[in-house]
Amino acid sequence: METAIRTTRSTTEADEWALVLSAAGIPHRLERAEAGWTLLVPDPDVSRVHEVLNAYDEERREEPAAILAESASARHAWATGLAVGALLLAFFALTGPPAARSRWFERGAAASDLMMSSEPWRAVTALTLHADTVHVVGNAVAIALLLPPIVRRLGPGGGVWLVLVAGTGANLLAAAAHGARHVSIGASTATFGALGILAALRLRPGSRATRARGRWWTVPVAAVLLLAMLGTAQGADVLGHALGLVSGGALGFVVARWGRPLAAPIQWALVGAAALTVVSSWYVALSGPTH
Repeated sequence: METAIRTTRSTTEADEWALVLSAAGIPHRLERAEAGWTLLVPDPDVSRVHEVLNAYDEERREEPAAILAESASARHAWATGLAVGALLLAFFALTGPPAARSRWFERGAAASDLMMSSEPWRAVTALTLHADTVHVVGNAVAIALLLPPIVRRLGPGGGVWLVLVAGTGANLLAAAAHGARHVSIGASTATFGALGILAALRLRPGSRATRARGRWWTVPVAAVLLLAMLGTAQGADVLGHALGLVSGGALGFVVARWGRPLAAPIQWALVGAAALTVVSSWYVALSGPTH
């Protein structure tokens, strides 16, 4: 025999109850009803179900960050990831691949000596330059896939800004580590930064519901495997990719520990700040003296 425990009109809330009970190993069933969804459980498990769901409700009340752990809808998150990927492709259509005396690559590539002395903006501009179609398509697809889950957790502003900071920071660290003659281009450091951020966020999920969605170790393992398979290809900046992963992981861990969701005005301010950072970096790069 089964007992009806709870009823809700929200499919999302019903799914959360089901995830919590699945994580606890309790048999259950959701049944469509006139009032929405009804949660049914076997009679012997009724008292345990009440205990588990009441604890979940208490956690949600005590941790508002857990309630808002996914601060952007799936549609908005995917739209953000696809938009950033499309912008990378569009910019490559403008600049093309490296060519003799190309103003874009001469002024914007991450040349270590210039970046560490007088032109730090190259750490940003280099993220938007790519060697060929395969290079830009790979990064565009990776960003389009990796950014949405970050945006769902941190919001569009938090997600985009953190990935940009991770990629920029990794470029600066790589310049310091490689020495004066190193030159790099591409959004790969930001891509691996996104991997690191996502791994850190999954290591510290925001709520019981997010913990129930998958094992915490899946993303860190995937990050290491992707670094091994994609980040070590011939000609790849292995150190830059590794530093992107580490930089993103450190930033993601700090943000995950902080945990407080950002208000919508701050989210859009961060989106604007990220766009302004890229545009202003290119403005300074193109208006500066030729080397």
